[in-house]
Amino acid sequence: MARALAQEHPGAAQPPAQWTGAGIGTQIAVLTGKSLRKLVTDPKLLIFSVLQPLVLLLLFGQVFTSVATTPHFPDGVGYIEFLVPAILVTTSMQSALMSGVGLNEDIKNGVVARFRSMPIWLGSVLVARSVFDVARAAVRLLVLLVLATVLFGFSPAGGVPGVLAAVVLALLIGFALAWIFMAIACWLRNAEAMQGVGFLVMFPLMFASNALVPTAGLPGWLQVIARANPMSYGIDASRHLMWGQPAGTSVLASVGTSAVLAVVAAVVAERGFRRPQ
Repeated sequence: MARALAQEHPGAAQPPAQWTGAGIGTQIAVLTGKSLRKLVTDPKLLIFSVLQPLVLLLLFGQVFTSVATTPHFPDGVGYIEFLVPAILVTTSMQSALMSGVGLNEDIKNGVVARFRSMPIWLGSVLVARSVFDVARAAVRLLVLLVLATVLFGFSPAGGVPGVLAAVVLALLIGFALAWIFMAIACWLRNAEAMQGVGFLVMFPLMFASNALVPTAGLPGWLQVIARANPMSYGIDASRHLMWGQPAGTSVLASVGTSAVLAVVAAVVAERGFRRPQ
């Protein structure tokens, strides 16, 4: 009808075209920038998130130092060099949990409801959240490495290339776990329940692994669990990279597992996120 009127009256005003919103890339960039600005306007968020892995490094680095003298400990490696790769992976896991908790807070305070009224792809909210938390995790890991070097003389045999490769690997693992926690958050939609589930998952993954003690030094029944724990493989790969040892198989296994988990969890999260509130 409007086209016919336009042909009969060429000078008539055309009806405005419906706005379909910005492109997906722009949506993700804007939403990610919105989250990143919180770190600048409220630095307490970054300070407290950095303190947590630092406290773990201080406590475990002092309490478990004697582990380095046990028969099962790797030769020529100090306990700090053994511990820091594990702290990198666990810190990324903690950042992943923050993704789920933060998403639940956005759902609870009405931010997501406002996004639903806009002509945007809702999945961009999840992607932006994951990118933001990876960026925050990267800052946490870099600060942790600087402090470990300054305070404890951390100096792995793999040098800077090995350390950077281990950081990238830890961030990939954290990215995959972030999607898992966001998928859980999309279906639970309760911040308190999300935190409970998160810590219920995190502590067994951390303490029933080779994070603090070599697998061979654990009790027999716990060795079985540690060898089945996927976190042990990520920590092993991170250590091999930092120590300058061959790590091809363990790195490929960690990256491949992370990629599969991220894809599956992203599909589950996107479907759960679309459910009516």
